[in-house]
Amino acid sequence: MRTNHEIDYRIFGEEMQYVEVELDPNETAIAESGAFMMMDDGIQMETIFGDGAKAQQGFFGKLMSAGKRVLTGESLFMTAFTNVGHGKRRVSFASPYPGKIIPLDLMQFGGKIVAQKDSFLCAAKGVSVGIEFQRKLGTGLFGGEGFIMQKLEGDGMAFVHAGGHVFERELQAGEMLRIDTGCLVAYTQTIDYDIQFVGGIKNTLFGGEGLFFATLRGPGKVWIQTLPISRLAGRILAYGTTSRKEEGSILGGLGNMLDGDGWR
Repeated sequence: MRTNHEIDYRIFGEEMQYVEVELDPNETAIAESGAFMMMDDGIQMETIFGDGAKAQQGFFGKLMSAGKRVLTGESLFMTAFTNVGHGKRRVSFASPYPGKIIPLDLMQFGGKIVAQKDSFLCAAKGVSVGIEFQRKLGTGLFGGEGFIMQKLEGDGMAFVHAGGHVFERELQAGEMLRIDTGCLVAYTQTIDYDIQFVGGIKNTLFGGEGLFFATLRGPGKVWIQTLPISRLAGRILAYGTTSRKEEGSILGGLGNMLDGDGWR
């Protein structure tokens, strides 16, 4: 038997997806601030401290729980959407950038998933959204994006968002996968996670891929994204703050036309 609210859902779209959650009377979904897209009449929206998973913990406990979320770059507050009507009602949450929404039934994964700190989108009420520190020394010193992560605990549905194309890898016992820390979306609690130095003078100085890999050792399941938001933001920033070499040259706009930019 589930202790979290049991919700139905549908995911729409390709590159810019949204998830539609169907709520029975008195059922609640929680979401990050800014994830809301639309909802039916009869759904009540309420701003709450933290994730609302432990109503009995008191104000101080809620404040501590919410404060931990600040370390993962999230807001102190979340939004709860409750069906206060008599029939089924729907509420939808949109992805923040191009990519895929991944539905995770926590009951199927032993009640816990570890995910990138900016990937959580929404969940059924009762799912706890906490913080996961990597305890190994190498991970703590050099982990970068992989050091502080979110843990999703409970037995309900949770939804995370990833950039670009998303695929799954099922690692067998002892099987190891090396991956860029930003490309890691989530993994099951049975995965052993650590950081490994790339090695080699040329790789370190000129590789351009960072100094460290994330290493994941099975058994367990891993979700991987092709376009981390940090990489996308870095490319946009670099493109927007540097002058293109043909601008101001003799060719001028003709140079842009030759490489395709002048045909817009």
